[in-house]
Amino acid sequence: MHWIALPLPRWEADVPTALADAGAVGWWALRFTPRVTLVDGDALLLEVSTTERLWGGRETLLRRVCEAWSLAAEVAADADIGAGDPQPPSPSLIWGCGPTALLAQAVLRMALAGRALPARIPQGLPLHTLTALRPHVPSLERMGCRTWGALQALPRAGVARRFGAAVLQVLDQALGDAPQAHTWLELPEAFVLTAELPALAGSADALLWSAGRCLTVLQGWLQARQQGALGLELAWRHDLRRIDGVAVPPTRALQVRTGEATQDMAHLRRLLSENLSRTQLAAPANQITLRLLESAPLPQRSASLLPPDDRRGGDDAAGASAEALHQLLERLSARLGTDRVLAPVLQADHRPEHRQQWRPAAEVLRVATATGRSAFKTAPTHAADAALDATPDALLQPTWLLNPPRRLAVQGNRPCHHGRLRLLDGPHRFEAGWWSAADAEPDPVHPGTGLALRDYFVAYNEVAGLVWVFRERLAPMSDDAQAVARPHRWFLHGIFG
Repeated sequence: MHWIALPLPRWEADVPTALADAGAVGWWALRFTPRVTLVDGDALLLEVSTTERLWGGRETLLRRVCEAWSLAAEVAADADIGAGDPQPPSPSLIWGCGPTALLAQAVLRMALAGRALPARIPQGLPLHTLTALRPHVPSLERMGCRTWGALQALPRAGVARRFGAAVLQVLDQALGDAPQAHTWLELPEAFVLTAELPALAGSADALLWSAGRCLTVLQGWLQARQQGALGLELAWRHDLRRIDGVAVPPTRALQVRTGEATQDMAHLRRLLSENLSRTQLAAPANQITLRLLESAPLPQRSASLLPPDDRRGGDDAAGASAEALHQLLERLSARLGTDRVLAPVLQADHRPEHRQQWRPAAEVLRVATATGRSAFKTAPTHAADAALDATPDALLQPTWLLNPPRRLAVQGNRPCHHGRLRLLDGPHRFEAGWWSAADAEPDPVHPGTGLALRDYFVAYNEVAGLVWVFRERLAPMSDDAQAVARPHRWFLHGIFG
């Protein structure tokens, strides 16, 4: 067996007294081994003999564990800085290793005290490095017994009669001569974390400071489960029941949702900050509860043996760009309101003005996540090329549409827009909307509702550039013989970028 002992960082040392589940401080370590235990409230122990081969050896695993521990401490320190605390010192990588849990813990305590390890390990270790021996250290030192080896050399019967059999049992467990039982940390099926606040929180910033530490614990749960968060709920309990005779609800909750599964706690913290900034506390809060409402498996990106596609900028570049865009839209939706940040949604309609609808971006992200597709990632290049080959007219459609289309003047049967337009391509005939032609009242928002009979052209002049115009065709009317003689009307519908 091989054990790694890590000290609990400063931010975790206070957590067991505040959290309902003290074992939550070690969840982040479960990604390395299923055998993790919390000892004496000051050390985290990992038994890695069964998993070190999967990580590339003992030294590689130790380096990864220390990096993860340092990162967790830095994330929590950043949360403290955001709350107005002074800059804490960077956590130093201190650990202890050994074939037994108590030996690794003793080596860790020597490193924390700044003392050099003795030449003979474990016989040369001092007695105070074992928690169970600390009450008997003064008596043993007066007898001239200061190390593990000296205690082991004493008559066992006399030591058991004077100090109790538990002293010998702990020593045997530390030396590997007796088995030691541990209570392993286990992840709950659902993440619900309740924390008592160190002081009454009278503002949203105080709630966010405490929620930041709970988010760090949530990150460990997500990493061990290989899940990403889709929805969170932050609830707080009010300390007062009445203010000026007005009843105050006992609790209040705030929900935050993301468009894609994420383990980025900085992004979740920003979303909570944007929502809390618009929330007024009814009374000071004394307790918070962070609950994970919804999660999804986090897709792992595998390295490809093929070179990246330069036309798309590579998978990594595309993935990073899409993630930044969806986080930006969620943050803006939380700050400005969901009805002010819109995203286009394609519709199955031949009429250009009905091919897309603008809906709240947060709703589009949630629908895309539920259906298992991405809302803001384009299709692969070869698929896009195949679609364009199948519909060559799609290349002739502009980027910007005018709603409603603008009627143009006509000179000599030619449309005019900053001068006469020269027709370059067309006509492309549209006959659609017959299913809504019988509507009694036209739609003022979409004036093109109903039967559309149009001939579209790509036109050009030096002032206007490339534009998209259409000629309105008249439906045949048997009872109106003069309809054929009426001139066609021209409209400007799009502008090419």
